[in-house]
Amino acid sequence: MSIIIVGCGKIGQNLAEQLNEQGNNITVIDTDPTTVKELSARLDIMGVIGNGATHAVQQTAGVDSADLLIAVTGSDELNLLCCMIAKKASGCQVIARVKNPEYSTESDYLKDELGLGLVINPQYAAACEIGRILRFPSALKIDTFAGGRVELVKFRLPEQSPLVGMSVRQMAATLHSDVLICTVERGDNAYIANGDLVFASKDVISLIASPRNAAVFFDKIGYKTHSVRDAMVVGGGETAHYLAEMLPQDGIHLKIIEKNRAVCDELCSLYPHVTVIHGNGGDKETLLEEGLATTGAFVALTNLDEENILLSLYAKSAGKAKIITKINRFDFDDVVRHLDLDSTIYPKNIASDMIVRFVRAMKNTIGSNVETLYNIIKGKIEASEFIVKEQSPITGKPLSALAFKPNVLIASILRGKKVIIPRGNDMIQPGDRVVIVSELMPLHDITDVLK
Repeated sequence: MSIIIVGCGKIGQNLAEQLNEQGNNITVIDTDPTTVKELSARLDIMGVIGNGATHAVQQTAGVDSADLLIAVTGSDELNLLCCMIAKKASGCQVIARVKNPEYSTESDYLKDELGLGLVINPQYAAACEIGRILRFPSALKIDTFAGGRVELVKFRLPEQSPLVGMSVRQMAATLHSDVLICTVERGDNAYIANGDLVFASKDVISLIASPRNAAVFFDKIGYKTHSVRDAMVVGGGETAHYLAEMLPQDGIHLKIIEKNRAVCDELCSLYPHVTVIHGNGGDKETLLEEGLATTGAFVALTNLDEENILLSLYAKSAGKAKIITKINRFDFDDVVRHLDLDSTIYPKNIASDMIVRFVRAMKNTIGSNVETLYNIIKGKIEASEFIVKEQSPITGKPLSALAFKPNVLIASILRGKKVIIPRGNDMIQPGDRVVIVSELMPLHDITDVLK
């Protein structure tokens, strides 16, 4: 596919890297000559210096023959204008990054009237992920397939977990839970699980199951399966606004600490059911006075990554709350993973992943059959969802009789409303939705996992 990306900030660069790796023809546009030159040279892609909201610059970038234009500059209005011009010029698909909550509430109107294929709001997407985690606090991260009927849950094993020292095969025989262990992260290493793999303390495990069976499994190993009752948020920015709308609907009492008086007044007027504290959330005494030691969850949402990390580390030492940390920069992910921060949220990375999934869906119309794609372990292992076509050579045979490539795991089969965690004697049928976990490889159809 021919894709134009307007804006070479963190999201734009992340998108250029991911979409270029997947074999797309990428062109980037930005007003910063240095950024354009460095990115185009590093990725061996085309770069255009200029205002992406002008027809002339878009033509130079090849909009007339483009399949998709993605506008991810720092300005909502500029992004919308870029999309309008591209849509008028060539009729290609367009995606706009829109941060302002006032615009986000009109996303359906924008899509219908301006012809946008997708409206991406990183802060809203981050709030949705935070909400999913607070509803199931034992998880580090939750992704969904098949409209939410299958969940991919990532969690960490504490030292006292009954699973420590047990193999995957022993766990299955002991717990009789209808879940499938997909991957294990141990230090800097990542593994696709097999029956002989033995769990160790502090392992980060990903499993796949229906929501109900996942809850049963976690209950058996002594993890919390109910939503937190209250949450303390430091920082009253856009993500906090969305949480103030979402969490009370789930019965979660929300307390927001914000040092800007005007922001506090706005939050109070918009969300009278939320407790808003005017104070310094970076002050230990303030946090303790407001109940840090007893709160069910602590969410650090300031604009500074360093402050969020320090606040989360302190909150972890001061109580037993579920800790969620917002981090904007993905550059130091390897360092952050070793800090034992519980759940970390990368809004810009979430937005990039959503756009990549949209591109995969577009490719379905030109030959690819990937419905959904998630990076389980960044740069190493991913999960892909396929709909199996009629006459596919993978159907009608027991899984044990099929020759799969190394490091491929058939994680789940959705047949109608039934979620199947497959065993060797199970067979795939036409129309099934199948989730496959594998090392990074080019996958366009489910048959690509066969030798």
